[in-house]
Amino acid sequence: MTVIEQAHAAHGAAFTDRGGRRVVAEYGRPERTHRAVRNGVGVVELGYGVITVSGEDRVAYVDNAVSNRVPDADGEGCYALLCDPQGGITTDMYVYNAGERLLVFLPPDRAGPVAEEWASKTFIQDVTVEAATDDVAVFGVHGPRATEKIASVLHGASAPEGALSFVRGSMGEAGVTVVVGDGLAGEDSYTVVCDADVADEAFDTLLNRGMNAVPFGYTVWETLTLEAGTPLFHTELEGRIPNVAGVRNALDFEKGCYVGQEVVSRVENQGRPSRRLVGLVVDGPVPEAGAAVFDGDASVGEVTRAAVGPSREATLALAYVRFDADAEDVTVRVDGAEVPARREPLPFVEGSARSARLPSYPS
Repeated sequence: MTVIEQAHAAHGAAFTDRGGRRVVAEYGRPERTHRAVRNGVGVVELGYGVITVSGEDRVAYVDNAVSNRVPDADGEGCYALLCDPQGGITTDMYVYNAGERLLVFLPPDRAGPVAEEWASKTFIQDVTVEAATDDVAVFGVHGPRATEKIASVLHGASAPEGALSFVRGSMGEAGVTVVVGDGLAGEDSYTVVCDADVADEAFDTLLNRGMNAVPFGYTVWETLTLEAGTPLFHTELEGRIPNVAGVRNALDFEKGCYVGQEVVSRVENQGRPSRRLVGLVVDGPVPEAGAAVFDGDASVGEVTRAAVGPSREATLALAYVRFDADAEDVTVRVDGAEVPARREPLPFVEGSARSARLPSYPS
């Protein structure tokens, strides 16, 4: 459940479920809100699941499990993946070194299973894994004026610099941690973390103090990240090999072993994954997830998600296609008919920042 449901309801929010967690869908007029974020700044409560990892061996333990190098310095973070033995992504996550503990943000339906698995495998290591989803609130601040917004309300620290680095300060009476985002919406971004009992204060400050910001929900989050070419866990990443998804920012090929690393390294060394994630502009209605993509009579892939992109006023889609399928003009099956579409480089929209997850592949 959202930490501050009454505050969202006071703004006219409609709610939905994501990964078993109740989150804001929208506050009305999502197309207008989308453009307001692109032109200024918006605030969304992010429905993460949260776990903490403490103990002397915390960094080494998590580093050995995930695909990226876990930072050993307080105030730094990384984006990482957990993979199964076949190399498929079982979850993505952000891992932040918060001094005496690591804070791990995951999709809400993955936090419980990961916490249980990690806790069961500590053996002789000095590691304690605990669920903390209900203890904290997490807000995303996105838009070309995001830095100006944070600077106008953050006290006790300057806005942090460097992706996924963070500082501690306050907003009004609320103590907060402010993390530099990684541009998932295609705009400058920050993540603001606070204790659940001061979340109302932090949310009000982010919206109404200093420079005003517009609240937005997951309907707008979907269109912002689609326009930015950002693969998301449940639609583009789950079950995929990282190299196929193109999320190279989540990988450190020189670090020690993690589950699935052999498969990921083998794909990397061969230089060409089986598929790749591409952008399509569809000349027609919005296709459903799983809609087939054709090059002539040959099926070459399938859509992962699609929507009308308000910044483009066009139907946009992400799709996995065969790596060797290079036709620019394709068709997509919509309601039983073949609808013309064309490949287009990602991102669909150039904002104030580029998504760190923008798919990248060997040439």
